[in-house]
Amino acid sequence: MKEYLSQKNIPFEEHDVAKDKEAAKEMIKRTKQLGVPVIIIDDTDIVIGFDAARLDGLLFPEKK
Repeated sequence: MKEYLSQKNIPFEEHDVAKDKEAAKEMIKRTKQLGVPVIIIDDTDIVIGFDAARLDGLLFPEKK
């Protein structure tokens, strides 16, 4: 995930939910599950797991 975002020059904030219990609680609250990675785009779109096609559509809608 980090490599994908870096290659696309997309800034991101990383939270290690295994070490950061507050981040883990927030992730569970928002997604209702424990799966990682969780990508939140503009505080509205949530992608669970690595889905390059969906991420490309959300990050680069003009290329659809």
